[in-house]
Amino acid sequence: MPKNILNRAYRRTLSKQHKIAIAGVGALGAAALAFTAVPGSAQTVTTDAAAAQQVHYADTPVKDVKGSLTGPHAGQTVKLDTIATKQAEAKKQAAAKKQAEAKKKAAAQAAAKKAAQERADKAASRSAQRPAMQMVAAKTYPDNLDGWIRESLDIMKAKGIPGSYHGLHKNIMRESSGNPKAINDWDINAINGIPSKGLLQVIPPTFKAYHVAGTSWNIYDPVANITAAANYAADKYGTIDNVNSAY
Repeated sequence: MPKNILNRAYRRTLSKQHKIAIAGVGALGAAALAFTAVPGSAQTVTTDAAAAQQVHYADTPVKDVKGSLTGPHAGQTVKLDTIATKQAEAKKQAAAKKQAEAKKKAAAQAAAKKAAQERADKAASRSAQRPAMQMVAAKTYPDNLDGWIRESLDIMKAKGIPGSYHGLHKNIMRESSGNPKAINDWDINAINGIPSKGLLQVIPPTFKAYHVAGTSWNIYDPVANITAAANYAADKYGTIDNVNSAY
């Protein structure tokens, strides 16, 4: 093979390898030179630049910049604001409740005062309408036949028992002559063991049956004896005035 041909092939071969080698050495040299020339912070800048190339920004703009910037502090502020709001609301409700209770108490007191005033007014009105009571002295009667008859007539009138002073007086005089202790011990009643007694000579069973309430139960009591006898005569004869003999 001609010498120049080999040399050209070899030279061509070496030239290609030499180029590759030179390119590699050149790259390493450039890198070394760049590393030597760049300051110490260059690595950080390079790293940040690489990281920046990997960040993808959203199309929608960030609205809550403050929240993203403040982080945990923003949450704490929200909590404090919420507590303050709740406390203010609680105070407001307590004040409203207290005011409502005060109004309710005042209304109850006003109603009680009004009711008391109305009662007082009614009492005063009744007192004004009520006629003044006059003290009336108890009526007294003399302790004699006239007094006994008059007292009996007042009781009879109150009880609705008819009779007159004259009718009572004439029958008393015929039966006992006005002796309240008179007793009949000889007629049929005496024979039967129930003698007639008192001013109008009443037997005990009749006195008991026609006794007038408010008078004595003693058959010898003048007023009790007269009113019981008049009550009996009214039942049997219409009135003591119609009795003109033993009855």
